[in-house]
Amino acid sequence: MAKASLRDIRKRIASVRSTQQITKAMKMVAAAKLRRAQESIIAVRPYATKTLEVLGSLAARTSAEAHPLLARRDPKRVEVVVFTSDRGLCGAYNMNLIQRAERFMVEEKGSRDEVALSFIGRKARDYFRKRKVTMRREYVNFFGKVDFLLAAKIGQELAQAYSTQQVDSIYVLYSEFRSALQQPVVLKKVLPVSPPEAQAKAGEAAGDYLYEPSEREILDRLLPMYVEVQIYQALLESIASEYGARMTAMENATKNASEMIEKLTLVYNKARQAAITKELIEIVSGADALK
Repeated sequence: MAKASLRDIRKRIASVRSTQQITKAMKMVAAAKLRRAQESIIAVRPYATKTLEVLGSLAARTSAEAHPLLARRDPKRVEVVVFTSDRGLCGAYNMNLIQRAERFMVEEKGSRDEVALSFIGRKARDYFRKRKVTMRREYVNFFGKVDFLLAAKIGQELAQAYSTQQVDSIYVLYSEFRSALQQPVVLKKVLPVSPPEAQAKAGEAAGDYLYEPSEREILDRLLPMYVEVQIYQALLESIASEYGARMTAMENATKNASEMIEKLTLVYNKARQAAITKELIEIVSGADALK
């Protein structure tokens, strides 16, 4: 019985050690990918910020009737684009976003005719597919292959949905990357394009622009670009956040495996010592019986 118990403990130690090697390798892979993703998001943030400033200043000096993406309607039909990962093993990263989306739907349920969800990433899609939720579009199994063309495609489809009045307001829900330990959830309205409050006040006080070639042509070019850049930034933020969350989760898993191996080793040594002591007692008892 003791030998069988020792054998079981050895197998369990070997199993935990094997799992530890996997989690350690996954942590190293996530760390390497995180560095590249962090470089990408650091590079794109200044461009996205300046784009927001330029478009905000332009929107503050332009009437809402000048372009369909500036038109403000009673937001009875709202769409939320939820950014999650295609894979798990990244701690609470996906569940934090899913819970925020659920909370938004509960908060807006009474004042909206419809709150629909679109999904970038498989985890949120799979979760809400089992529930009675209006789903518009989905983009899955693309992480690791993200480029501006994908963001432009998503942004164009969102702009088209708003311009044709399929929805009255569009939000993006994603995790903003700050560090491997911090990825706060961000809910941001992207359509209609609205200037920040400070820029709106500045626009009221300042004079109008002189447009060349024309106001409509400039808005036709810049406003869709603004939506595409916002989507691209959200994609890069999400990727960096996913890798950061996965690296942290795998590091914690590796530490937990080390602690479990130590505890199992202690249990194994105690059981082995008890088995040796029992055998010695049996040998001594047998020797005494022969005297």
